[in-house]
Amino acid sequence: MKPQILLISSFVSIVTANWAKNINYRSPSEHHPALGISIHKVVKRNNFQSPWDPAKLNFTHGIASGDPYPNSVILWTRVGPSSDNDKSNVTVSNYAPMYNHDTEEYVSVSQAPICVEYKVALDKNLGHVVDSGKIYTSSDIDYTVKVEAINLKPFTTYYYQFSVCSSNNKSPLGRTKTAPHADDDVTKVGLAVYSCSNYPFGFFNAYGNPVRKDSVDYVIHLGDYIYEYKNGDYGWGQSIGRIPLPDRTILTLYDYRKRLATYRTDLDLLASHQQFPWIPVWDDHEVADNTYRDGESHLNNTEDSFVTEGGMAVEQRKMNAVRAYFEWMPIRQVEMDDNLRIWRSFSIGKLFDLIMLDTRQYDRSITDLYWNTDYVHIISQDAGRTLMGSRQENWFYNQLTHSAKRGATWRIIGSQIVFSRINESLALGNQNPLNYDSWDGYQANRNRTLSHLYNNNIGNNVFLAGDSHASWVSDLVWLGEKSYNKETGEGSIGVEFAGSAVTSPCPYGANISLATANNYSTWLQTANDELQWQDLYYRGYYELHISPKELTANYFGLPTVVSRNGWEIPIANFTVKAGGNRLQRPVAGGVVESGSLKGGKVVESNRTVDTGNGTWFVSNANLAVL
Repeated sequence: MKPQILLISSFVSIVTANWAKNINYRSPSEHHPALGISIHKVVKRNNFQSPWDPAKLNFTHGIASGDPYPNSVILWTRVGPSSDNDKSNVTVSNYAPMYNHDTEEYVSVSQAPICVEYKVALDKNLGHVVDSGKIYTSSDIDYTVKVEAINLKPFTTYYYQFSVCSSNNKSPLGRTKTAPHADDDVTKVGLAVYSCSNYPFGFFNAYGNPVRKDSVDYVIHLGDYIYEYKNGDYGWGQSIGRIPLPDRTILTLYDYRKRLATYRTDLDLLASHQQFPWIPVWDDHEVADNTYRDGESHLNNTEDSFVTEGGMAVEQRKMNAVRAYFEWMPIRQVEMDDNLRIWRSFSIGKLFDLIMLDTRQYDRSITDLYWNTDYVHIISQDAGRTLMGSRQENWFYNQLTHSAKRGATWRIIGSQIVFSRINESLALGNQNPLNYDSWDGYQANRNRTLSHLYNNNIGNNVFLAGDSHASWVSDLVWLGEKSYNKETGEGSIGVEFAGSAVTSPCPYGANISLATANNYSTWLQTANDELQWQDLYYRGYYELHISPKELTANYFGLPTVVSRNGWEIPIANFTVKAGGNRLQRPVAGGVVESGSLKGGKVVESNRTVDTGNGTWFVSNANLAVL
């Protein structure tokens, strides 16, 4: 009789809840039923009361917020009977199937809805509530909840919390912040910028450090939030208790859900999501390595792919990955008539426009798949090659033009891959000196972008990049077309800040020594005129602090990621003056703590630091404990 009693007690709360307000029922595309969920069918199937005991439900993976607008923000959580993810139509042994009189069929209780309440307030005690509501979640969307909180004021801090309807079962308390209005005067905004968090390679300490400092307003993630590999392929997760689940190359919808869920158990990642609104975009590994419009490096719809890679077509795998990503990330739908669109923009007052590109999944031409490097080298300058597809490219140029015309001081462009030319031949002895999986493989597309900036006199451009697992800071230059003075920066149209990985290893070797890494950095910096600073050694992140007069980029390196700790080292600081369109000279004040600085020096003070997991050698005296 217990299940029937629960049915009656929970019915009153549920009847006033809303299906459509949970955005995940129509994510990632309400116009593509194969990618989204038909709410009509879900409602018809669930025309009965919920049997769930609120005390047995759990907020399994924290809370999150993201994609802030001046009057709204996206809120996220997951509440379910188990921390495991939905495998589709799995029954729960504690309850018998229920009979739905409308559909005249028995339905698994695991498909029954869960009613969730949310509150958004101006104070931590949630006394001054500005928005609230009741919504459903269910196994159809892996028990995730994603709602748009509305009626908010611009550039304001809010606190929010979820709870199971008519119960004291509550989520942690979250903090978020709206964006300013596009025409607001804003004096300063801080961003923390991340990429490439590979779970078995270490702990995500970098996510937690801005939380401990409370140093930024928003978090930008440029992709590779997860990796699709099995543990044995990359990393040493076994030795540090970080095995990504499921422990296989992920292919199915369940696989991607489970992998995202595993990553979302990292305490520093949870803390970052809880304290800051995120603006994320995917790179390639959210789906697979080196993805492009028609395939990826290990799965190209060949017969061998179906035999050795799990028997799955490229489009099916991508559909699984995209659906799970939208379920788990605090991200808005844009114009989802185009089912892979994630590119979008944000106006942060008059201060800057943030333009988030998709240079991986949307519509790019064939990339370097390891076996075709020579071929891609030959066609890398072909005018017909596109990195982002014509629709996104035209949108991008229109965004740049609109931003300049409206008078925004800065244009900040989130691009997964390094924009500037990087000649690696001196370091690698490679006959194909460029990375053809980055903008270097799509040189006509890059030239069109630079042409638009130069010809329309659009300045104050700041490109951001991840992907490379290394740090690169460059003036933004149209080599071969515009004159450029590497000593003064004259001729540049902006700057590029590319960041290292949260944990993913150095591309020149996971266990590379500091001395060897700095030698490689010197070779790279020497071979590229516009490259002003390069560092290979440190995992970490950087912060941008943006004002109407100047923008500063502060790079932080982590001495170790194989234990959870709050150590970080300020390894380099850069300034860009508004209207300067280049890095301020002397670059980084003439001194950095690691890597190689053009026209400057590296100051190293040898010391040992005990991080709690053995003694680690750190070549730096400016170690901060957060």
